[in-house]
Amino acid sequence: MFLIDIKNKKAVSLEKKSFSELKLSERYDLQEWIADNPRILGENLLIIQKEFDGFSDTNERLDLLALDESGKLVIIENKLDDSGKDVVWQALKYASYCATLTKSEISEVYQRYLVYGNAQDKISEFYDGQDFESIRLNPVEGDQRIILVAANFRKEVTSTVLWLRNYHSVDITCIKVTPYKDGEKLYLDVEQIIPIQDIGDYQIRLTAKKQEETISSKEEATRYKTRYRFWEKALPVLRVKTGIYNNVSPTKDNWLTGASGHSGVVFNPVIRMDGARAELYIDTGDEQRNISIYEKLKSKESGIVSSFPGELIWQDLPGKRACRICVQYHEYGLNNEEHWDEIIDWLADNIAALMKAFRPLLDVVVKSVE
Repeated sequence: MFLIDIKNKKAVSLEKKSFSELKLSERYDLQEWIADNPRILGENLLIIQKEFDGFSDTNERLDLLALDESGKLVIIENKLDDSGKDVVWQALKYASYCATLTKSEISEVYQRYLVYGNAQDKISEFYDGQDFESIRLNPVEGDQRIILVAANFRKEVTSTVLWLRNYHSVDITCIKVTPYKDGEKLYLDVEQIIPIQDIGDYQIRLTAKKQEETISSKEEATRYKTRYRFWEKALPVLRVKTGIYNNVSPTKDNWLTGASGHSGVVFNPVIRMDGARAELYIDTGDEQRNISIYEKLKSKESGIVSSFPGELIWQDLPGKRACRICVQYHEYGLNNEEHWDEIIDWLADNIAALMKAFRPLLDVVVKSVE
C-alpha cells in the first residue's frame, strides 16, 4: 500500500504489519471495527449480535451475527494473522446452529444486543421502512451465508471454500485484511479473495433472484391487493386535502409519492401492517446533496417544530443514501380495515401539515445546494 503525495509527485510505501506485531486482538480490535462499521466487509450489513452463544447444549460462540439486505443470516468468523485450518468447519457448525432461527428469535437476539431502541423498528428501518411482518428473515434453511476474515488463509481453507461454493452452493466469502502503519496512524487494507468480486456480485444477484422466487406468490398477491384497495380508498381524500396526488394511481407498494416541486424531494404517505407514516423523503440520487438538504432543514428545526402539530422524527438514515423527516402513527395499520378511514384522514392531514411546514423552506434550501 502506498500513500500518494500529490504535491511532490511521490508514492510513499506504507509499512505492512501483522496483527501480532501491533498487539491487536481478534475480539477487542478486529471484531469491534467490523461491528462498528460492517461496510469494511464490502456490503451493507446489520450486525445483530456479538459473541453469540445461543446454541443448545454447547458453549460455542460465533464472533458476529448479521443480516444482509436480502434477509439472510450472515455468520462472520474473524481470525488475525492466520486463518487456522479449522475455521471452515467452525463456521459451518455455526451456520447449522443458526439455520433454524425464526424471525421472532432473530428479533429477540438483536434486542439483547441493542443498548437502546426497538429491534423490530431497527430491522424495519434497515429494510427501507418495510413492515416487520412482511420482511422475510432467514427464509430458507441451509441458505445462510458465511464470511471468513483473516490476514492470511491457509491453502486447505481456500481449497475447501472453493469446493463448497462450486459443488455444494454454500455461500462462503473469504476477506483478507492487512494492517499498515504510518507513524501513529493505522490503515486496514481489505480485499475479497473468494469469490473474485465481479463473479461474486453476479452470484449474489442469482441468489437474490432464487430467494425472490421462493416467496409465496399467494401471500404476496394478498398483501399487494390489500394495499391497492387501501390506496384506492385513500387517494380521493389525499387529493382533496393536499392537491398533489391528482396524477397518482393506486399501487401495490406501501407508499405513494407526491411531488414537492423539487426533483428527488417528495411527500410520501406510507402504510404499514401495524401503523402508518407521513414523510418528507429526500433522495436526489446524490448522497452528499441529500445530506446537505437534510442538514439545512434541520438547522431550522426549532421554527418548524413550533408550527407543526405532531412530533417530527429526523432520520439521516446511516448506511442509506436517502434522508427522511417524518411523523408516525401507531394506533392501527393495514391489517385493521375497519379503521382505514381514520388512518387515511391522519395521513392526509399530516401530509398537508408537512407541506405547509416545509414547502416554503424547500424553495430556498434546495436552490442553495444546487
